Amino acid sequence: MSPAETNGPKRAYVTFLAGNGDYWKGVVGLAKGLRKAKSAYPLVVAVLPDVPEDHLQILHSQGCIVHAIDPVYPPESQTQFAMAYYVINYSKLRIWEFVEYEKMIYLDGDIQVFENIDHLFDMPEGNFYAVMDCFCEKTWSESPQYKIGYCQQCPEKVQWPAELGSPPPRYFNAGMFVFEPCVLTCHDLLETLQVTPPSLFAEQDFLNMFFRDVYSPIPPIYNLVLAMLWRHPENVDLDKVKVVHYCAAGSKPWRYTGNEQYMEREDIKMLVKKWWDIYDDPSLDYKNDDDVDDRVEKDDEHVKLPPFISRLSGTDVDEQISAPSAA
Repeated sequence: MSPAETNGPKRAYVTFLAGNGDYWKGVVGLAKGLRKAKSAYPLVVAVLPDVPEDHLQILHSQGCIVHAIDPVYPPESQTQFAMAYYVINYSKLRIWEFVEYEKMIYLDGDIQVFENIDHLFDMPEGNFYAVMDCFCEKTWSESPQYKIGYCQQCPEKVQWPAELGSPPPRYFNAGMFVFEPCVLTCHDLLETLQVTPPSLFAEQDFLNMFFRDVYSPIPPIYNLVLAMLWRHPENVDLDKVKVVHYCAAGSKPWRYTGNEQYMEREDIKMLVKKWWDIYDDPSLDYKNDDDVDDRVEKDDEHVKLPPFISRLSGTDVDEQISAPSAA
């Protein structure tokens, strides 16, 4: 155990895993990336009951702290989202229950950390820190932002029309954020969810609504959504980027073929190779000095997922869970 875990405030990175697909590879890559970046803090993996035991053992072997959670669903289990599988992402709200940690940094499983970001734990408390998102993708096509060509990444290019009132509030990507676990906050999140109609981007929209008044933007170097490379290249300096979010269609390194739109770009190929260089590096594997079971936090019982998930859009749970996260 590192000095940071024993002497200072309890801090950790946290990610989320569900289903029996191949997303565990992303989590393993993330764990190894944090080690390469010499992070002082562990990686906690919030897992749903449908994650197979062999996948859990792989996570254990890579030094992850596995924390079983119960699923969370929106009211009436509605599934009218930009992507049907987004319904399961509400389960991420459970990480506010991890009160054994004073502060955590959430990272989606399709994220890689290429440089140390431990300093983000030292930002002032009481705020919700995340990177602003982009409104230019077609998944935003029904929004007024998309229809008029307005994006918060470049507000000077297309002004928000005065006749529409105030511009939309700042909107963050929920693939990476800094937060403080709290039982009361978790209770409020779950209670508010039950009276909040689901919207296109599921838990991302919900978190933006819930934390609107305390949201504080941080630079895009801490969550480079790959679409920024072609949507807003003027805002990207790859030499300074610390965290890359492989959420564009076709960009998951462990599934990369180079055939999807934009995936033939040289910068994409370079970033995919950088991910594989970390994943394939045996020197970054966890060196286990203690019993691996000491890093497992599991509930006594597994909770079955309700059958409606397997009916989403005619696809199975594995296909949905292994797809990219919201936005």
